[in-house]
Amino acid sequence: MARILITSAIPYINGIKHLGNLVGSQLPADLYARYQRGRGNEVMFLCATDEHGTPAELAAAKAGKPVAEYCAEMWEVQNRLGQGFGLSFDHFGRSSSKQNHRLTQHFAGKLAEAGLIREVSEKQVFSNADKRFLPDRYIEGTCPNCGYDRARGDQCENCTKQLDPTDLIEPRSAISGSTDLEVRETKHLYLCQSQLKDRLDAWIDSKSDWPLLTTSIAKKWLHDGDGLQDRGITRDLDWGIPVKKGDEDWPGMEGKVFYVWFDAPIEYIACAGEWAEANGKTEADWQRWWRTDKGADDVRYVQFMGKDNVPFHTLSFPATILGSGEPWKLVDHLKSFNYLNYDGGQFSTSQGRGVFMDQALEILPADYWRWWLLSHAPESSDSEFTWENFQSSVNKDLADVLGNFVSRITKFCRSKFGEAVPEGGEFGPQEQALIEELTTRVRAYERHMEAMDVRKSAQELRAIWVAGNEYLQSAAPWATFKTDPDRAAAQVRLGLNLIRLYAVLSAPFIPFASARMLEAMRTEDASWPDDVATALQALPPGHTFTVPDVLFAKITDEERESWQARFAGGRS
Repeated sequence: MARILITSAIPYINGIKHLGNLVGSQLPADLYARYQRGRGNEVMFLCATDEHGTPAELAAAKAGKPVAEYCAEMWEVQNRLGQGFGLSFDHFGRSSSKQNHRLTQHFAGKLAEAGLIREVSEKQVFSNADKRFLPDRYIEGTCPNCGYDRARGDQCENCTKQLDPTDLIEPRSAISGSTDLEVRETKHLYLCQSQLKDRLDAWIDSKSDWPLLTTSIAKKWLHDGDGLQDRGITRDLDWGIPVKKGDEDWPGMEGKVFYVWFDAPIEYIACAGEWAEANGKTEADWQRWWRTDKGADDVRYVQFMGKDNVPFHTLSFPATILGSGEPWKLVDHLKSFNYLNYDGGQFSTSQGRGVFMDQALEILPADYWRWWLLSHAPESSDSEFTWENFQSSVNKDLADVLGNFVSRITKFCRSKFGEAVPEGGEFGPQEQALIEELTTRVRAYERHMEAMDVRKSAQELRAIWVAGNEYLQSAAPWATFKTDPDRAAAQVRLGLNLIRLYAVLSAPFIPFASARMLEAMRTEDASWPDDVATALQALPPGHTFTVPDVLFAKITDEERESWQARFAGGRS
């Protein structure tokens, strides 16, 4: 039995995520976790909310709530939506946890001991009205490039030009609106990533099985321009993890917190500590996943994330781990994704353009979305959600192929043999040919899933469903029954066992429908089909079943048109 540690990029706390966010990390990570559990492997699947930094403070201020209260409420929302989509985390934690506070401060102390942190004096905008330094995103003004009057101090959202706060015309505080700003000197800590460049380069070179997207982004940051730069790891903010060296205060860093991109990846590790505490486990129980001196040397660690997160997870977080000098587990495989665009444009949180997780679950069950998103995952390039494609995929794949098969075979059996697997007849050449085809396809499906080729896995799974449909159409037990009831009984027996097989194979993609199929077959046997011929005899003659309700309803043209208009822009 293998041991597999899985993490997906942790979603930011400021709001409900859209479907593009979901398919970029959490959903494919869940697919892989469910598959590995199905194969009998020991899995630890971790995720959390990313709760520190400027956007959290701004979102809380906009909501009129203390930032800690806002984050706690949004964690509940994101946790509930994750469960609604069937995300099977072993623990869904919070980067504001006491475990992450302690571990982040611990890493900072170890990096300081190793001489990998330096102090830098910087000039930063200070708001006299707010009595605080303002991060770049807290400063608004008019863009000198396009004249947009709500440009931020780091970038103009209108023309996308990168900016410094001092570039803005008539800059003002995003907190109070005050223009009483001045530039003052402040001190910050920098992680000396440049000193670790060669070690990071060699480590990335050793990952020959990483996707090209992952390695190309990492190499670009390592070698283009001036190469890997040292990175600031502190900020002048109130909300965050206080700057300390382990348990000790850090002279000159009073009132500062660690930068969110320093503490957020450390939450992957801290999350395991949260899991242990929540489940009555010991320190040894979580360390066996994360420390190679405590048993994690035989763990395979896989990360899932969108391409925008790759630099931090291939460079900054590994620099933290390597620089600490401690035996923490480094990622073995990093699966990165491109972007999912929306109906001719982009998803937009600010404009409410596209479908968000809460809205998706309001209009259709999770499996409809899971199937489309995973079967169209943006792996080799960006992909696009269109309502026409979504309707077509749901109707053809889920309703016409899988749902239709389950409905036809169960209803026919009930009408001719009752609600029990029929006796009589033997499998003939037609059934043996199907078993051989399914054996070949199941092994291919396993290879694609092991390789984390999400779209190829979906294509193979659909082909497995199609094979059953084609067999049923060709065997035509409704015709056979008229002349040879025993032969029809064997055909139906195979068909009912195919439902159980489909439930097991489909569970990583459509877990809710899978559970309904197993329930209809009145079995809890979800064992993986190591031998397809044996699996197709798992439900013996006499085993009772029920005819399930419609697994997947077709999407009508009227529904599609209504949703397309509703989600064109502006959340409702």
